[in-house]
Amino acid sequence: MTTIAIIPARGGSKRIPRKNVKAFHGRPMLAYSIAAAKASGLFDRVVVSTDDDEIMSLARAEGAEVPFVRPAALADDHTTTIAVIQHAIEALRAEGEPVELACCIYATAPFVQARYLQAGHAALLEHPTKSYAFSVTSFPFPVQRAIRLTEEGAVDALYPQYRNTRSQDLEEAYHDAGQFYWGRAEAWLRGDVIFSPASLPVVLPRYLVQDIDTLEDWRRAEYLYGALLAGGEIA
Repeated sequence: MTTIAIIPARGGSKRIPRKNVKAFHGRPMLAYSIAAAKASGLFDRVVVSTDDDEIMSLARAEGAEVPFVRPAALADDHTTTIAVIQHAIEALRAEGEPVELACCIYATAPFVQARYLQAGHAALLEHPTKSYAFSVTSFPFPVQRAIRLTEEGAVDALYPQYRNTRSQDLEEAYHDAGQFYWGRAEAWLRGDVIFSPASLPVVLPRYLVQDIDTLEDWRRAEYLYGALLAGGEIA
């Protein structure tokens, strides 16, 4: 079974310019995802999908492959992850690679761990009727008790029916951890919906999850990463 890691890393990030190559704790951000993929021992090839020359050079220096250039039409702010993975699978198959499993690993995921990549791989193999297995984590507060800000500058309950429900009586909710997405090649190519019963969860502890979309996110991630290093939680 040919198993490929695909790391999308376009050059045109807007909110944090050049964030895929920006130094994070002394290493380019992209290097963490490549290192975790290689450390897992699961992949026949670790491929970076990019449109950017600097990212290509960095990816190769870190031990990944860049066997194709991502088309400009798939490198804008509106391109979906599924479209990028579909293109990568099709490009690899066109060169003769019989891709059967493909794991999308985001380029800005410095907390991704080889052991959780391995858990996702095992879960997908154990459930042959499922299309995907991806990283999730729990919300730290009951989503049913969320509030919204009104146009008048006041607050209101987003879910009024739960105003008087004890938090311990509410169903725990989870969200996408934004690290990796295992999928069968045919599921990716069909465009099977990821957030659906076709998928399996790989539950991560909340302290290993941090979106990095803004400079505030970046700063928080650096503090968290430093604490995890000091505590021996990550290498």
